[in-house]
Amino acid sequence: MIPVRILGTASLQPGPAVTTAELCARVGRDAAEVERKTGIRARHFAPPGVTCAEVAARALGDALAAAGLEARALRRILCVTSMGGDVTAPATANRVAARLGLSGSCDAMDLGNACMGFLSAFDLAARSVATGLGPVGVVAVELLSRTTTPEDPRPYLVLGDAAAAAVLGAARPGEGVLGVALGNDGSMPTDVVLENPHVTGKLERMRFLTPSREMTRVALGALKRAAREVLDEAGLAMREVEWVVTHQPNGSMLEAVLEALEVPPERGVRVVDTVGSVGSASLPTSLDQLLRTRPVKAGDRILMVGVGAGVAHGAVLYRVGG
Repeated sequence: MIPVRILGTASLQPGPAVTTAELCARVGRDAAEVERKTGIRARHFAPPGVTCAEVAARALGDALAAAGLEARALRRILCVTSMGGDVTAPATANRVAARLGLSGSCDAMDLGNACMGFLSAFDLAARSVATGLGPVGVVAVELLSRTTTPEDPRPYLVLGDAAAAAVLGAARPGEGVLGVALGNDGSMPTDVVLENPHVTGKLERMRFLTPSREMTRVALGALKRAAREVLDEAGLAMREVEWVVTHQPNGSMLEAVLEALEVPPERGVRVVDTVGSVGSASLPTSLDQLLRTRPVKAGDRILMVGVGAGVAHGAVLYRVGG
């Protein structure tokens, strides 16, 4: 077990809600049909001029408040994004730290692993805390509306903007990470891609390159494998896990994941219908909502499982302390 405690979480949407009906009117699609297929009624778009660092600092500041900590308590900040952040260099995390009033008191770095970025950063943060470098702030921020265009409706109709954060610190007896299973499979055909404009020489947008049915098939296989590995490591069966938090690219995918894992909906939390597909911010948004709205108690186990382009996939099993 990795001894670590989730001290506080937070999530936010950085702009007004934009309904599926509004977007469908722009691209000439039937809103009822799109909602039926995606399970998304609304998503949020950040106003022009709002930066990733600004949104991330708000989310991490709220998580610190939930943890009862000042920003100066942090020893490390991990900023997760799959859309590139505000600048290529320096790290957007550097600007997040500055917005929190930190100067030379902790390190700050960016981490990218598509939609799996939060779980990758959570694992790194947990191991940092376990070796004496903590507390650690992990914040995932996505302004994905800026990577889409109405000319390509498939991503345009599902992607949204969000940020979510967690602060990890020293554990109490009996709490921490019971198991971790992380992996990538770059040999698979590219499914979702945001090209580097420095390489292509043109403005790039998020593109979905694989049919939805094939993406779902590959994602479900990866998710099931990761969940099985982490439960085997902990010596537990799925029925012994009280709560399951999953990446939510769309509503139908969420339902397929819960069905594949044989998890009833009441053991999780649904956010995709009101926030849309928000990349690496999806899983921590779900985690925050779980901890705020469900009767999570001491000793409960939370399975966090995700998948993303790459094919990045993984699971973390966490036990709540008393």
